[in-house]
Amino acid sequence: MKRNGENQKLKMLYLVKIFNEETDDSHFLTLREIIQRLEECGIMADRKTLYVDFDELRRFGVDIIMERIGRKSYYHIGSRNFELPELKLLVDAVQSARGLTDKKSGELIKKLEGMVSKYEAKQLNRQVFIAGRVKTMNESVYYNIDAIHEAISTDKQIRFKYYKWDLQKKMKLRKEGDWFQVSPWVLIWDNEYYYLIAYDAENQKIKHYRVDKMLKISLVDEKREGKEQYQKFDITRYTKSLFGMFGGEETKVTLEAENAMVNVIIDRFGKDIIIQPVDPDHFRTSVNVSVSSQFLGWIIALGDKVRIVGPNEVVDQMKSEISRLMNQYSVTE
Repeated sequence: MKRNGENQKLKMLYLVKIFNEETDDSHFLTLREIIQRLEECGIMADRKTLYVDFDELRRFGVDIIMERIGRKSYYHIGSRNFELPELKLLVDAVQSARGLTDKKSGELIKKLEGMVSKYEAKQLNRQVFIAGRVKTMNESVYYNIDAIHEAISTDKQIRFKYYKWDLQKKMKLRKEGDWFQVSPWVLIWDNEYYYLIAYDAENQKIKHYRVDKMLKISLVDEKREGKEQYQKFDITRYTKSLFGMFGGEETKVTLEAENAMVNVIIDRFGKDIIIQPVDPDHFRTSVNVSVSSQFLGWIIALGDKVRIVGPNEVVDQMKSEISRLMNQYSVTE
C-alpha cells in the first residue's frame, strides 16, 4: 500500500488511467470510489479538488461524463480514440493475418486491449478461427517491414538472407548463405502475405521476395537502382497472378511430390505437415484443403513435380478438370 500523498504530482495521470481502465459506457465510479482508487495509488483527494480536476481534464480533451442516478453521481469516460466495434475489427485482422506470428499477434492484441476498459478488453480477447490458416514462422517479419519502409523512404538499398524449407522442415539459406542485395521499391499485401517488389541489379530485373522469409535485413548506404524498370512494372497485373485458394469442400488430400518441392508445400501448408519418404527422390504428405478449381489449378501449374494420389474422389476431380481443359483448348474445325 502506498502512503497517501507520495504520488501527488501524478494525480492527473492516475485519474486518466483509472477512468480508462475501470470505466466505460456500462461501468461507472462514484466520487467515493475514485477517491479510494487514488488513495491506493498514494494520492490524496477530496470532492472539491476532483471537480476542478475533472474540468481541467475535459478542457484537455478527456471525455469525462457525469450521470446522476437517484441521489448519487456516477462518472465514466465517454468517447475514445477507437470505439469497441472498431477495435474488434482490428483484433480480428491482427489475429487472422498470416504475415504475423502467433506471438506477435498476441502482443499487438494486448496493446489494443489497453485502449479500452478492462471490461471491454475481455470482449477483445477472442479467438478468430479460419480454416487452413498457416501463421508465419518468422518472428522478425514485424521489424522487416519497418526496415524496408525506412529503406524506401530514404532511397537506400537493402541486404538480407533468404531461406527455404528442406525435407527435415528446417530453414535452409538460399545462395548457400550469401547475402541478397536489392533496391526495394514497394511492399504489397497479397493472399495475407507481405511481398517486397525490388530491383535485382545482378540479374537486371524486377523480382519479388516473401518478407517473412527474409532474415537479418539491413540498409546499405547505396542509392536505389532500377527506377526505370520499376516504373514500367504493372503491379496490379502482377498481384493478380499470385496464388490464392478458396471455396470448395475441405478434404484431407494426399500429395506425392519431388523432394525439391518440399519448400513449396511447407510454404503453403505449414511446418506441421508429416513428410513421408516414398523413394530417394519423392515424398508424400497429407494436407487439409478446400478442393476447388483454384486448388486443382495450382497442382496443375506445378507440372509433373506434384500429383494427387488420394482420396479417389479428388483424383477423379483432377481427371475431370484435366478433361475439361483438354476440351476447352482442343482444336475445332
